[in-house]
Amino acid sequence: MRVASVASEMTPFAQTGGLGDVAGALPAVLAGLKHQVTAFLPKYRTIDLERHLFTSRPEEIRVPLGDRTEVARLWEGQREGVRVILLDHDGFYDREGLYQEEGADYPDNAGRFIFFSRGVLEAVKVLDLQPDVIHCHDWQSGLIPAYVKTVYGSDPYFADVASLLTIHNLGYQGVFPAAVFPLTGLPGDLFTPGGVEFWGKVNFLKAGLVFADLLSTVSLTYSQEIQTPEFGYGLDPVLRQRAGDLSGVLNGVDYQDWNPRTDPHLVGTYSPEDLAGKAACKRDIQEMVGLSTRADAPLLGVVSRLVYQKGIDLIVATAERLLSLDVQIVLLGTGDVELERALQNLHRRFPDRLAVQVRFDVALSHKIVAGADVVLIPSRYEPCGLNQMYGLAYGTIPVVRATGGLHDTIIPFDPGAGTGNGFTFNKAEAGDLLETVRQAIALFHDKAVWRRLMKNAMAADFSWERPAREYERLYRLAVERRRSL
Repeated sequence: MRVASVASEMTPFAQTGGLGDVAGALPAVLAGLKHQVTAFLPKYRTIDLERHLFTSRPEEIRVPLGDRTEVARLWEGQREGVRVILLDHDGFYDREGLYQEEGADYPDNAGRFIFFSRGVLEAVKVLDLQPDVIHCHDWQSGLIPAYVKTVYGSDPYFADVASLLTIHNLGYQGVFPAAVFPLTGLPGDLFTPGGVEFWGKVNFLKAGLVFADLLSTVSLTYSQEIQTPEFGYGLDPVLRQRAGDLSGVLNGVDYQDWNPRTDPHLVGTYSPEDLAGKAACKRDIQEMVGLSTRADAPLLGVVSRLVYQKGIDLIVATAERLLSLDVQIVLLGTGDVELERALQNLHRRFPDRLAVQVRFDVALSHKIVAGADVVLIPSRYEPCGLNQMYGLAYGTIPVVRATGGLHDTIIPFDPGAGTGNGFTFNKAEAGDLLETVRQAIALFHDKAVWRRLMKNAMAADFSWERPAREYERLYRLAVERRRSL
């Protein structure tokens, strides 16, 4: 099949979170299954064109944006059998961040991603890709299914082009003031509750939910959760209406990148058969962030966006009690300014037990996942989550709230039976988090039991081939749906 993958970030070119991992890994696996995949991405300032061997193409893409036309240039590269096309517009993408700076969203994000969505469709036509399906990821490309069926609905080129929209996090929807709607170029009758209107505003993700041929999200449990008011963020009625078109496909892990046997970021590699290198990784990260080099103290690792959704406030609320259990904590991430400040204040109070690194650092994230004994993920909701899967691969035991993909991947450990791969708790409350960490710590000090748990964790297989096969099935079904209209 011919697949166009459209996402606002893609590893290794530009990334802020798990969306980039998926948008990088899935197309490569699909290409390995003999599909013809082209990935589209904005040309952000942070992309190293020379390193990734991008070359400029001669075409210029003219993109309507309200009552004016903007011009995009194209760059082309390759990654693991995937053709990668960058849309170049200095006014929109030559910036320090992808979506925001210093914690504030860019005020013109609506225009930036209207331009991206329409620009992709114009580029598809100019490059004559003739895709069978366009796989859209999150709100930044949510307008594409609406464009295909309305603005481009009379264009024979797109008559048989199907669309699949994947929701990576329903909490981020691309909601903008009504004044933005004319920029989209969509028909005026779409600004209604049955279309893209959402409480008097324009909702880019809703456009995709209404118009895509099929919908998916990134775990089975999350696909069920988002149909409820608690997790639906106002879109649960739309999702319930389209429940028959919604699938949950658990994300995979790129084990070429996340593998303790071969990870170039580590001072010592290791495997289930020989775990000695993990002790060296623990000493390395302790020294790097200024913690005491203690083998006997459980090291809890947190690699996360520092936001309420991720339950970081629960860690703040219970930090003193956690540290009283004679543990160390190393935390890496950026996000909410108040949470960053609270964590840094705690670090100043407990510098020998709590290390806080407020930044995005891929190499350091690998070092933390490898060196920690426990990966802590107390999310209020988690569509899929990748860090618990990374932790499993590295024998770093997950302690998670049982929600979304965390529920689908972490099986509570039973010491008597020797089964399970981690620890879970049900309520997003500090007390439940503390009690579950306490249970994990008790077992950590029983080395034989902990080794059994580590081996269970490292035996888990969340490779991309299984979800890629499921996406193949969804692509075929979407094409059948489209061509039967």
